[in-house]
Parts: sequence; C-alpha cells; structure tokens
Amino acid sequence: MAHLEDLKEGALIKGIRPDGPVTIVNVKWHGDSVVELTYKDSSGRPGNELLFRDREPTIEVIEPGQSWSFDADAGMLRLVSEAYRIRMAYLFDPLLAVHTSLIDPLPHQITAVYEEMIPRQPLRYLLADDPGAGKTIMAGLLIKELMVPGKPLATFVCPGHPLLDATTDIILERYRNLLRQGAVFLNESDPSEDVRALFYIEHSVADARTDKRGERRVVSRQIQFVEIDEQGDSRNAGYAPYLDYRPFTEEERSLITPSLQQKWLHNDLESRATDYAITHLVPKHFKEVKDRKEELITKTIAAVKERLTKEIAYWDHRAEELKAQELAGKINARINSAKARVRADELQARLQNRLEELEKEKQLSPLPPVVMGGALVVPGGLLARLRGKRNDVPDLFARETKRVKQMAMQAVMELEKSLDYIPRDVSRDNCGYDIESTIPACGKLRFIEVKGRLQGAKTVTVTKNEILTALNKPDDFILAIVLVPPSDEGPGADPWQMGDPGLKYGTTLDGCRVYYIHRPFTKEPDFAVTSVNYEIRELLKIGQRGK
Repeated sequence: MAHLEDLKEGALIKGIRPDGPVTIVNVKWHGDSVVELTYKDSSGRPGNELLFRDREPTIEVIEPGQSWSFDADAGMLRLVSEAYRIRMAYLFDPLLAVHTSLIDPLPHQITAVYEEMIPRQPLRYLLADDPGAGKTIMAGLLIKELMVPGKPLATFVCPGHPLLDATTDIILERYRNLLRQGAVFLNESDPSEDVRALFYIEHSVADARTDKRGERRVVSRQIQFVEIDEQGDSRNAGYAPYLDYRPFTEEERSLITPSLQQKWLHNDLESRATDYAITHLVPKHFKEVKDRKEELITKTIAAVKERLTKEIAYWDHRAEELKAQELAGKINARINSAKARVRADELQARLQNRLEELEKEKQLSPLPPVVMGGALVVPGGLLARLRGKRNDVPDLFARETKRVKQMAMQAVMELEKSLDYIPRDVSRDNCGYDIESTIPACGKLRFIEVKGRLQGAKTVTVTKNEILTALNKPDDFILAIVLVPPSDEGPGADPWQMGDPGLKYGTTLDGCRVYYIHRPFTKEPDFAVTSVNYEIRELLKIGQRGK
C-alpha cells in the first residue's frame, strides 16, 4: 500500500494498470485528496489518470532495483516472449505476407504487390488479364498485407485459421506482466561459467504522420536483446535468444540458487542495457528502416506523379475540348466541360495530398527504447561444475574454449579466402551464424556457422536459432565442423563437453580438419526444444571437406 504523497516523478508504481507497473512522468495535486497522474506504461505509451484516496490500498511504489524478482515461471515467460514477438512481426517485416504464407512467390509477383499495388493505396480496382501469372497469389499477398493492424480493413479470400491470433492474445492478456517480473533460464549450449542478465528492449521508429489518437505513427518496431555480465560489459544477444534457453528442473534450481545472490545482479542494470541499445542497436535499426523507406517512397513518388500527371493532363485537355464544343453548340449528353474541369481539379488536389503524405512518411525519427522484460541466464558450464562434472580451473577451461573457437574460426576464414571468397566475422552479432562470406563473382552470400570441437569429441550442439536460420536459408547456410587438436596446456577431457578420444582425422589448416555440411537439418525443432545434440560421425557422412 502507498499514499498519494508517495507518488513522485520517476517512481515505478504498481496497481495503476493491470498489465504491469508504470513510471510516473508528472504529478499534479487538486486539493489534498486528488492527484492527476501522468505516466508511461511498460511500452512507453503515455497515460493520464485521476487518483483519489480510495485508490491508495491498491497501489504500491516499487523501489529501484526491486522490480526484477526473477522468480516467474521460466517456461511461461518463454511462451509469452514468443507470443509478443509474433504479435509485433508486422511492424518489422516489410514482406510479412510472403514470410507467413505457405507459398513461394515468384519475383514478379513480389514486385507487383510491394512496388506497384501497395504504394497506390487506396486501390479502388484492379484489372488483370495475364493467364498463368499468379493473380490469385498476388491478390492474396496484397489482402493479407492490408489485414495487419493499422492498415485498411480487408477480407482475405483464403483466410488462415484464427487460432494463432486468439492464442497469442490470450497469452499476452493473462501473462504479459511476467516480462517485468523476470525469470531464470539455463543455456545448456554455453560452456562458460558466468551468470548474465538479459533484457528485452522494444524500439520503435515513427514518421511524421499521426493516427486517430493524434500519436505519431510507428512504421517499424523491434524487440532487441541485450546481455550484461558481472564486469558491466554489454552485448547484443541476437534474435530471440530465449528460444535457445530452457527452464530449470527443481534439482537444478537448488544447485544454482546460491549463484543468483550476487550483488551486481541487483544494481541498476536497466540503464546500462538502455545505454547500449541507444549506442549500438537503435542506430542500426533506424538506418535499416530509413534506407528501406526512402527507396520505396522515392519509387512511389515517381509512380504517383507519372500516373496522376497523365490523368490531370487528360482531363485538362478534355475540359478545354468540351468547352470548345459547347461554344460551337455541340452539347455532350454524358459529360460537360464543368465536370471535366472538376475532375481535373480533384486529381490535382489528390496529387498534392498524396505527395504531402509521402513527404511525412520520409520524416523518420527513432523513439527512445523501452525495457519490456528481463531474465537471468545461467550457462551450462556453471551447472556442470556445480554438479561435479567439471574439475578444471575455470580460467584454464575458459582459455581452452576460447582457443578452440578462435582456431576454428581462423581455419574457416582461411579456407574461404583460399576459395577466393571474402569472409567477414559476424559472430558477435548473434545472427544465427558466425561468418558471412561473399562470392565476388555474383555477390551472393554464404552464411557459415562454425562449430569448433576438440579432436575426439563425439557430439556437437546446435541451438534452435541456428537450426531455424539454416532452414530459412537452405541454399546459403553451411554448418562448418572444425576438429581442433588439443593443447599441451589445456585441461583434460571435460565430461560435460567431450567424449572419449577415438576418431583420427587428417590435417588441413594448422592441424585443424574442416568439414562443410550443406543442408544439415531437415525439420524445425519443437517449441520446447532449445538445442539439439548431433553425432559428429553422422554429420560428417553428409559433409564435404571445404566445398
């Protein structure tokens, strides 16, 4: 319980909105028993409300640093996170209908829908007489794009099942507050031993247009993920990292609980995550949206001018022609010069309005990022040590893990260069692969996920995000397995990571053996699956050395 006098600017208040705490922006008293409260909710949306004394039992001031209890159900938080991401998909995917449909449209169909039809809204009618061009597919893509929130209502001729929308709505309505409560995840595929804090950050880009409520219209919105370690170092956690994590079992939780009492986890980590997002993630998001929108708007302006200018010229000429006929005593029963002139003026006004609207669409600006949720991430290496499966000195094991990763990356980079390709290390971006290699002859990209393993290892672990990336880019994704020779100074075989030495391989680069596996995965893992262990022998059967 809190008193109205406790409501101060910047305070975090629980009980104002049912979907989570709000941050007070301004407090204005009316007498001594009524407060006019201006606040921002967890999404950064402003709100205004009058609070009387009878509301005091229902509100609570949350002290800084205490809003994250990290005791929510991790499995449910993972589900809520995915539901929230799905509901926001239309705001950051410019080809949403293509990516969410069970079709593979041809290039001319995408061009027709996204470069011709959508820029011409409102599109009153469309005449099509081109047998075999895929008119049904194009109509379906167009109508599906018009169905997303914020766009004109449309009826889809082949509607999808509404179960997904209903499910995500119910999940978010009931459990969205778990995002601010936080939970603890286990990252089984991470061999390190340092607990990290993960924050969900929502960032939006708006243009100069306004919606019915007078608010700036959001043209793109992303959920960005930032991880912070004990040293205060922040990094981009990649795309939907929670898909690679799982909840703890009761036995595991009892082992890990003491490690979650570290003092640094209760510091003001939100501001650090926000600062990192503003410095590194927001500019990238804004540039992507700006480049895409400016290119599209430039094409749209040219198309609008060309089309409407021709129509205006036609009706101007027609008005003058009809006027001359009327002066000569020839009256047109269907249309007169006045109506033709009105039509020309209407088109001129329409052109002006459309160009003004397009100019407003070009006036983009990034909005401040907002922390939407958080979690603690415990690496599998720490759990292995707590279980007694790892006895080596932590620093020594960390150095060996780093050595294996560096040697594997260097071997693949050198191999790509030997093939006259141009590789680039993108492992820090956590985009589902480690190396982006360009083929100079055609500009095509190869996306290579590098898995470095000590010679003698039996299995390799692949995360769910890496599998999804491979399935989304089947022709361009390569799984590179690199078998690295052991170091004389390295730790012995780690039961958590290593199998019994037994396989003998030749040498290709600096003692490393590199295998490329094309199309390594055949199906998407279930939602509950965070990573998959593959037998190296089985993968190598379908692999080709350096092709």
